[in-house]
Amino acid sequence: MNITFVSDVVCPWCAIGLASLELALERVGDSLGPIALRFEPFELNPQMPDEGEDLTEHLSRKYGITEDQIRANQASIQERAAGVGFDMRMGQRTRIWNTFDAHRLLHWAGELGADEQRALKNALLAAYFTEGENPGARAVLLRAAAAAGLDAAAAAELLDSGRCADEVREHETMWQQAGIRSVPSIIINNKHLISGGQPPEVFEQALRQIAAQGG
Repeated sequence: MNITFVSDVVCPWCAIGLASLELALERVGDSLGPIALRFEPFELNPQMPDEGEDLTEHLSRKYGITEDQIRANQASIQERAAGVGFDMRMGQRTRIWNTFDAHRLLHWAGELGADEQRALKNALLAAYFTEGENPGARAVLLRAAAAAGLDAAAAAELLDSGRCADEVREHETMWQQAGIRSVPSIIINNKHLISGGQPPEVFEQALRQIAAQGG
């Protein structure tokens, strides 16, 4: 079974969705046979400047909501994250950042292997949502790479070279042309779509049903 997880590293529902999916994968164990999980790029704000933007101002303008509504939404999201074991500290996040270099690094990690890419994805989500760090900053990216067990020197060389930029843009365009407009979007065996940060039970049921139906 192949699972494609289209997402951004500054998307709270992507963090929740991944934590939920990982719980579901733990529950099904080896009962469904080999499962391959890969991550694909999606930028929520592709035009975001490198210096980022105040998060409250960004959300207020983008969604037309008040600061009180933003705080209420964030409290609800943080509670959902805690429910699936993800340490999301909304108070740590004051800005939203450009994530293109994070996606370049993730693409490179995917070339190394599925485990490497998954470890880096989790490290980047933790850097932003738990620590409140800029996932587009070179130093943060290199720390995430090291935390994921990757070669920091090779990661630095990649970031400095601009490599994987074309591949990331091509993949982003591919998913946009496929109709992906929001994330997380989880595609199973290239034909079954699950959208949003669903509870673990939803993912588990979907995985079992798809396997029972032969994919």
